[in-house]
Amino acid sequence: MSESLKADCESCFGLCCVALPFAASADFAIDKDAGRPCPNLEADFRCGIHRDLRERGFPGCTVYDCFGAGQKVSQVTFVGQDWRRAPETATRMFAVFPVVRQLHELLWYLTEALSLDPARELHDDLRAALDETGRLSRADADALLLVDVPAHRQSVNTLLLRTSELVRGETPRRKNRRGADLIGAKLKGADLRGADLRGAYLIGADLSGADLRLADLIGADLRGAELAGADLTGSIFLTQPQLNAAGGDSATKLPSALTRPAHWSATDRPRRGARPRR
Repeated sequence: MSESLKADCESCFGLCCVALPFAASADFAIDKDAGRPCPNLEADFRCGIHRDLRERGFPGCTVYDCFGAGQKVSQVTFVGQDWRRAPETATRMFAVFPVVRQLHELLWYLTEALSLDPARELHDDLRAALDETGRLSRADADALLLVDVPAHRQSVNTLLLRTSELVRGETPRRKNRRGADLIGAKLKGADLRGADLRGAYLIGADLSGADLRLADLIGADLRGAELAGADLTGSIFLTQPQLNAAGGDSATKLPSALTRPAHWSATDRPRRGARPRR
């Protein structure tokens, strides 16, 4: 996966710590409005409690990932002007950030889809969608604020759905759990190979030892789900934020593009809450 789709906090002006709101909950110790800097944000745009976020009541911050949108907005859209030294940029910068974040998430999915050989008949269309999404993400601030993100997402999603069908088509007896309410479900050791779990609510579900190879996990809510010993190799459209929100262990098998969350070795697990920061 391209490095440009991975967060580079050193090149960002702490946008997720300012632009996004969060509410006091199990994931955040305080309320914060959109556009107001988190009190833990330091002058150099670093988090003052980064090493102790979970212990200090901010586990939600460890779940969030911007897919590289932070550095794109900071260094490309606003050509390195930060909102503190150039306060006139703040309002537009904070409004643009969530737009670019959504576009970068689509870039992640499209890039993955292009790597899947069973979907090769769609590669031309996927590449065109990737190019168009990249073009939109590189537009200036005024143009970005006019992007119809829901319409563009729907167009891309049509291709991603077809990609999913082609990839999972080689798996017999595929389960359809799209959008299913599986909150707290007991799925230990379940055979979910090639399952459609798009948008499924798997909050707090026990998926330990489950076989999720070739399962479509786009948009699945894995907050607090247990993935210890689960096999996620070959699963499609799984993202780092989804993994960060779940629990797992050293026996959990992951797709090569993703990394094992550091907190998986700890005893605490991510919990439900409001929109996360970093």
